[in-house]
Amino acid sequence: MIPQPRPVSPELRAQAQDPAVLAAANINPVTRLATDYLNHYNEVIMLLEMLESCPEFVPDIVGWEPRAYDEYFVRSHFKDRDLALVAWEYADPAARMELERLADHMNAILAATLDALRLELSPRACGQLGCEASNWLKPLVARAGSVINGEHVMSVVTGDAARQAMIDAVFEQGA
Repeated sequence: MIPQPRPVSPELRAQAQDPAVLAAANINPVTRLATDYLNHYNEVIMLLEMLESCPEFVPDIVGWEPRAYDEYFVRSHFKDRDLALVAWEYADPAARMELERLADHMNAILAATLDALRLELSPRACGQLGCEASNWLKPLVARAGSVINGEHVMSVVTGDAARQAMIDAVFEQGA
């Protein structure tokens, strides 16, 4: 059974729009997204990388399931999970779409990898597959991190003065 988020108070909604509160909770104040979500992928990547020397991890890896951003936080032990869930509602739509696109891509790679691991491959083949899959996933996780951290926003803005104005605006909102 998936735990359900608690009803959202007006105070929590206000906090989800406060850059200082978001930054203190490790939620990007510009995109309103949290890198904690990437732990869902980083954990399985770590296991995939270890398959060569630890083939006994196959059952743990095969038990991995994809989770959407909001589902991840509903189930997580992240201290500010409720804030992360509300901030998701206010998140930059372009960042949300790009993050969801990247998650779909990572989930497809992982689904194919899990299907292959269920074929009871040799330990050597499992190790090779784990290395290949982790090599495909790591750049996608890095790209997802850049989306969460607002780097896609900065690339749209041209010129040093415009970038500085955006940074100043974020800090002014937090003041």
